[in-house]
Amino acid sequence: MQDDLLARAKAWLAEDPDADTRAELARLIDAEDHAELTARFSGTLQFGTAGLRGELGAGPMRMNRSVVIRAAAGLAAYLKRQGTPHGDDTAGLVVIGYDARHKSADFARDTAAVMTGAGLRAAVLPRPLPTPVLAFAIRHLGAVAGVEVTASHNPPRDNGYKVYLGDGSQIVPPADAGIAAEIDAVRSLDDVPRPDTGWQTLGDDVLDAYLARTDAVLAPGSPRTARTVYTAMHGVGKDTLLAAFARAGFPRPTLVTEQAEPDPEFPTVAFPNPEEPGAMDLAFTTARGTDPAPDLIVANDPDADRLAVAVPDAAEATGWRMLRGDEVGALLAAHLVTRGATGTFAESIVSSSLLARIAAKANVPHVETLTGFKWIARVENIRYGYEEALGYCVDPEGVRDKDGITAALLITELASVLKQEDRTLLDLLDDIAVEHGLHATDQLSVRVEDLSLITAAMNRLREQPPATLAGLPVTTAEDLTRGTDTLPPTDGLRYTLDGARVIVRPSGTEPKLKCYLEVVVPVAAHADLPAARAGAARLLAALKRDLAQAAGL
Repeated sequence: MQDDLLARAKAWLAEDPDADTRAELARLIDAEDHAELTARFSGTLQFGTAGLRGELGAGPMRMNRSVVIRAAAGLAAYLKRQGTPHGDDTAGLVVIGYDARHKSADFARDTAAVMTGAGLRAAVLPRPLPTPVLAFAIRHLGAVAGVEVTASHNPPRDNGYKVYLGDGSQIVPPADAGIAAEIDAVRSLDDVPRPDTGWQTLGDDVLDAYLARTDAVLAPGSPRTARTVYTAMHGVGKDTLLAAFARAGFPRPTLVTEQAEPDPEFPTVAFPNPEEPGAMDLAFTTARGTDPAPDLIVANDPDADRLAVAVPDAAEATGWRMLRGDEVGALLAAHLVTRGATGTFAESIVSSSLLARIAAKANVPHVETLTGFKWIARVENIRYGYEEALGYCVDPEGVRDKDGITAALLITELASVLKQEDRTLLDLLDDIAVEHGLHATDQLSVRVEDLSLITAAMNRLREQPPATLAGLPVTTAEDLTRGTDTLPPTDGLRYTLDGARVIVRPSGTEPKLKCYLEVVVPVAAHADLPAARAGAARLLAALKRDLAQAAGL
């Protein structure tokens, strides 16, 4: 077995086009490091509905140029098999974007070379830009597909490969399986033509068109007075967000300078995700030192498709309170309803049920989907979509995906409207709670090194489903692998309780088991909110405790 392992590693080394990963793999082979070689050659990085995502390094279980070339070749073959024209001036166009992570530019160039060699046309964005710009460019340029090289908010050691089809939405089954089959059919990199030239590098025209499209997000003549602090979290959002804010006429955001420029090492954060503990500390420090005092903090993740929002709150030790994704989702929905938005409001099943109540009160259609914007963005006649993991689609005609730039514009417009009324986002959240009930959400998220622990926890919950949680009887226990009347099958469990809901699922992008908790408490008046929040917090804590015990975590 060890001889076979070394043989596979040497065969991979022989065709690896990257000097860095060749040197890395050669050292492992020379040292006969069987444990590390086994980790890298125990299978292949699987292509799914999130595309590819994984740790950078040599071997088929890592993200590297060899893996990306195979993925690009599989995508090209899939597009051609679907009838995409190729081989002449009318060949289908594939647009390619990339972030500022290690190897992202190399992966984008390799993809362009593979598409060109396959007879398709390829166009690469001019520099590292937000993922929403790529999603916009697909529809704007009439492309048949798009690729974004990014690992979003994953750790610095990771990179990823996200695929969109011509409608501007991320791939869903059965396209993922079709592309995966074509990737598996690639036997050798020598079989993949990769010319040195032939693709187009786009200019700033596509970015200018995206920025012009952001005009559609805001109401004509709306107030634009709210002051913001902004962090790009060492990602690529800064220049695009500043341009969008300037175009809209908002005050220039105060930058968190330590995190303003792209840096693939992400030196100030353990995980470049605004949701992670400590990630927003520098933003809070900047806000406290800013004069005049800002009205809110806005933060993007590294590829700027997500948005985090924080607001002043004297009750917090930092003086600032991070809003949950569900809270921002409700605020944006309420704002759009006030503006008279029509069309369907959509969310994933792990997001708060509050959106359904807001939509029902406004007589607006509402749809729940599986987790991920690949599903949300495909809802027919969608006007607004959101997911609790800080993702918001506020202009689906422009970007059929989550977009942290346009969402930042819309929440800042709402803060400006409320500021004109001498009110805040927290005041509006109180009003929403009184009108629709307090919807308190939380999450139990367990990161693991050994993925078998996630499988074991899911199996335990399936085999021994809890009868009660936090003292509340479980009235309905659904195994979502069987699907429902409105949802296709997915790996997840949903428990309905009296006044509460719990959903458990493995993360699709990180080695985590994620449990989504919601408690709904009726509120008669504003004076009842403190007691309602305290009761909801106790119930959420008890749900976490009991669920962790039931799952064996």
